[in-house]
Amino acid sequence: MLSMNDMIQAHERMKGIVHVTPLDYSSTFSELAKNEVYLKLENLQKTGSFKVRGSYNKIISLPKEELENGIVAASAGNHAQGVAYSSNMLNIPCTIVMPKGAPLSKVLATKRYGANVELHGNSVDEALVYAKQLKEETGATFIHPFDDEAVIAGQGTIGLEILEQLPDVEAIICPVGGGGLIAGVAMAVKEHNPNIRVYGVEAMACPSMKQSLQQKKVVTIESMPTMADGIAVKRPGELTFQMIQRYVDDIFCVDEMEIARTMLMVLERNKLLTEGSGASSLASLLYHKTPLQSKKVIAVLSGGNVDVNFISRIIEHGMVESGRFVHFTTTIPDKPGQLQKILQVISELEANVLNIHHERIGTKVFPGYAELHLSLETKDHSHIERIQEAMNAKGYVIRMIE
Repeated sequence: MLSMNDMIQAHERMKGIVHVTPLDYSSTFSELAKNEVYLKLENLQKTGSFKVRGSYNKIISLPKEELENGIVAASAGNHAQGVAYSSNMLNIPCTIVMPKGAPLSKVLATKRYGANVELHGNSVDEALVYAKQLKEETGATFIHPFDDEAVIAGQGTIGLEILEQLPDVEAIICPVGGGGLIAGVAMAVKEHNPNIRVYGVEAMACPSMKQSLQQKKVVTIESMPTMADGIAVKRPGELTFQMIQRYVDDIFCVDEMEIARTMLMVLERNKLLTEGSGASSLASLLYHKTPLQSKKVIAVLSGGNVDVNFISRIIEHGMVESGRFVHFTTTIPDKPGQLQKILQVISELEANVLNIHHERIGTKVFPGYAELHLSLETKDHSHIERIQEAMNAKGYVIRMIE
């Protein structure tokens, strides 16, 4: 049975091994969320996420004879890096099974920490089954990503840090996948002060813990693709489920658009990079999913391991949504000076041309005409409307492309 003493021991054991991550007050997010919002920056943790806490605590607590054949684990990325980092520190060979669709950046990072990586299955759950098979075949010790007392105790050290950093905290919000993070944090703070509210947040695409709580038993669900891949767990843990039933006040869901907007806002306003899973906790506050108002609230940003290519797509999508980028087409006579006329209109309205392209051949392009594709940097949606009105006034038919 997991006890508070286990968490306190884990807290002591990890001093100098993991970072005591900052607790950052955000006036911007406080205003938007109508609460006093603090961010627990586990995205700045070693390996880029909180997972190193649980994996290190589990491995260091094992007797030597259980480590003779090495370690095996399964993960979409963050647990993989945590186990690989911890194993490398302790000179223990490890094999990590990752889903075939795991972000390349996380696969490469795991290899850099010295792990042998095997890609198997299309989800964390399928990778987990294969990892357990490898355990039986090789005699390696399996490190579960969430459903393990020592792992949960390690994640619970975040709760102990929070109590030290903000003793009068009134609510804590954590992302939920398999449940290890929130189970540990909730136990740590509730045993200290039962009045502190603890809420979980899942991606709407994969609400396995919420559905399990509704059905009062652990269930396996079908999930949709989500940018919050770190919490896309189809079946939560049995142990974590029991702890969440006992300690967690409620679980809410956020959709993909809310996650994407929050990732961009954190990057732009706080200059912090957070992955989809990590942004989900703050998203629930910004989109008022939780029943909190005028409270001291901590959102745990659980990780910051984002593929570089994905970052560019998030930024571009956010710019389109906020009216700071627009792409449109129009048809013009294929004659000298026609392009200059359009650019003059754009220049007068102070938009910046990012890209321009002519198409002279196509089913909708008549001989003697060209289809013009323009990408502009704009100020906001009203600026786009003024550009469109000015172009229409000059006789151009504009087709906006989303």
